[in-house]
Amino acid sequence: MPRIARGLTDGFIYHVLNRGNGKQEIFHKDQDYKGFVELIEEAKSRYSVKILAYCLMPNHFHLVVMPIQAEELSKYMQWLMTSHVRRYHTCYGTSGHVWQGRFKSFMIQEDRHLLTVLRYVEGNPVRANLVKSAKDWMWSSNRESVGKNLHFLIDKLSIELPQDWGRYIDEPLTANELAKLSESTNRGSPYGTPIWQMKVSKDLGLESTLRPRGRPRKRIGKE
Repeated sequence: MPRIARGLTDGFIYHVLNRGNGKQEIFHKDQDYKGFVELIEEAKSRYSVKILAYCLMPNHFHLVVMPIQAEELSKYMQWLMTSHVRRYHTCYGTSGHVWQGRFKSFMIQEDRHLLTVLRYVEGNPVRANLVKSAKDWMWSSNRESVGKNLHFLIDKLSIELPQDWGRYIDEPLTANELAKLSESTNRGSPYGTPIWQMKVSKDLGLESTLRPRGRPRKRIGKE
């Protein structure tokens, strides 16, 4: 995501993603997953970042977070990822890169678009055919959001979840929803209604993330 002046993005909600270097696995056993959840919680105690959702997959992770101050997000993520690298190398006797690079992130509008991102994040294990239902995946906030886990890590959302959230998560996202989420992930473009996207992009200097890729089409005819 392009760098933005401090103070301009306070209070926004972000989707954050990072993968293992070369898309290799970063979590090999239950203890690896458990250790990373503990790091998420410890980082939360160090920095002013609310955790709204998370999902750990074998070779990547997703977070939905709200930094109270925008600069806290980078600090939170740097501490989280560096701490995992230390644990990983100590456990497996390795060296070198664990992550593919800097984390990716995009802002989310606090309406139905936030619900879509939460479905996307917590529904990852189902789409990857690791489980039949999201509630069966141990390393996700879904177990907490549907009341299956008494370890309270995630913070209260600003919007209400549907009463049948567990079933709602398991329903597949549309091709259009997945395409727009992929676009925001890859380009760092704000995820929301077109009007909200344009306003946020203009305010924060992110217009380039909404422009079509490639060279502009040549105009035919007289100038």
